[in-house]
Amino acid sequence: MFKSTFSKYLLAFTIIILLSFLMLASIFTAIVGTYVKDSKKAELVCAVETVAEQMENSPDSSFIPFYIELVLPTLNAEYDIEILITDADGNILLSTLVTDENGRPEMGESLGTLNVSDFSSVKDSSLLFFEGRIDGEDALAYAHPFTTKSGQSGYVFSFVSDNEDGSLVGTVRKTVINASIWVIFAAIIATYFITDRITHPLKMMTRASKNFAKGDFSERVKVDGKDEVAQLATAFNQMADSLESLESMRNSFLANVSHDLRTPMTTISGFIDGITSGAIPPEEQNHYLGIISAEVHRLSRLVSELLDISRLESGDRKFELADFDITEVARLIIISFEQKLEEKKLDVEFISDDDVMIANADKDAIYQVLYNLCHNAIKFSRENGRFFIRIKNIPGKKISVSVYDDGQVLTAEDAAKIFDRFYKTDKSRGLDKNGVGLGLYICKTIIDAHGEKIYVEPHAEGCEFTFTLKAGTQAPRLKSGE
Repeated sequence: MFKSTFSKYLLAFTIIILLSFLMLASIFTAIVGTYVKDSKKAELVCAVETVAEQMENSPDSSFIPFYIELVLPTLNAEYDIEILITDADGNILLSTLVTDENGRPEMGESLGTLNVSDFSSVKDSSLLFFEGRIDGEDALAYAHPFTTKSGQSGYVFSFVSDNEDGSLVGTVRKTVINASIWVIFAAIIATYFITDRITHPLKMMTRASKNFAKGDFSERVKVDGKDEVAQLATAFNQMADSLESLESMRNSFLANVSHDLRTPMTTISGFIDGITSGAIPPEEQNHYLGIISAEVHRLSRLVSELLDISRLESGDRKFELADFDITEVARLIIISFEQKLEEKKLDVEFISDDDVMIANADKDAIYQVLYNLCHNAIKFSRENGRFFIRIKNIPGKKISVSVYDDGQVLTAEDAAKIFDRFYKTDKSRGLDKNGVGLGLYICKTIIDAHGEKIYVEPHAEGCEFTFTLKAGTQAPRLKSGE
């Protein structure tokens, strides 16, 4: 595909350059031809006027001044201008076309006769320019009438061969065409290397894309330079990294979901079979029914998270923004985790700038975000550790909500990917036996939909998750005693 495209562009490029140079050659040769012809016309006019002036000072047309005999060979030698002098009837009195043994123009009636009937209009004007054939050659010529002191009239003709003009123009044309051929040749070579530099990364991207379609995300495009193609290659490699990471997380997700579906379903199926078959005594059935209920709730949470992801990514979930007390939401969540907090004997703190902090957001969605953050913090906290929620005002009519635990320490890699879907820091499933790596992704998706930020700050003995909200329009109540 690339070779075919390159051939088409190269052919079009060559044709454009060739036509451009042909047009340039035509224009340049026309300018040169016009300049040469105008120069020769000026020389012809000067020569014919000089000779005609001398003839007008002659006693009669049969008398050729000595001055003219000396000047004409010079004109012929330096400018290649031929001179003819005729009487009114066209009898040639002098011609530089015929010279004697000393190189002087011949004079006399034996030189022949020139048909001057076509130049009768010269009598009404000082000069007549014409192009034609003189002595068998294409020529440029001027005719100038004269009248001697005795009243005899005649004509002075100065002419020059036009073949030299054509030869010069032809030489110029050949020079331009030859130069054009070399320029085109150089341009083709340059275009080949430039195009190859552009198309080579594209070929590699095409090959890599085909491998991506087969599920192989390992190939990368080599990046050279900092131009647009290099930037495209860099973006392509970044896309490949994202796809590879997403594929890895997807495989991990499938493994986690398979495990989280199979384990409770096996537990539920086993205990139900034990109860129905009588293998479990009646006095122990309530205990196992409680386990079955917990496993059902676990499956329900997993399905709920999957449905949340689907609705958030498709845009079906709509958020209704309203003012509410974020401190009240935080207190209710802490109360809901009271049993788990006591089980781990955590040191719980609730810190707030005011008793009432009004935020403007979707209350149910923010409850879900804060609940997920608290659930993770309690799950990964060490026993007798510290857990706190801090709510404070920040400049720009914002509120920040932070959840801290001093349990698992995040690495730089974990901190960068913690909000990616299906990502789990606990690969061994030692602490996180039930999660599938969707909770924090849901949190980020909800906060992003509100146009706010959520981030994590690793600490020496734990980590702190923080998200921001817009402050509501209602004025907060001051703390008691203020």
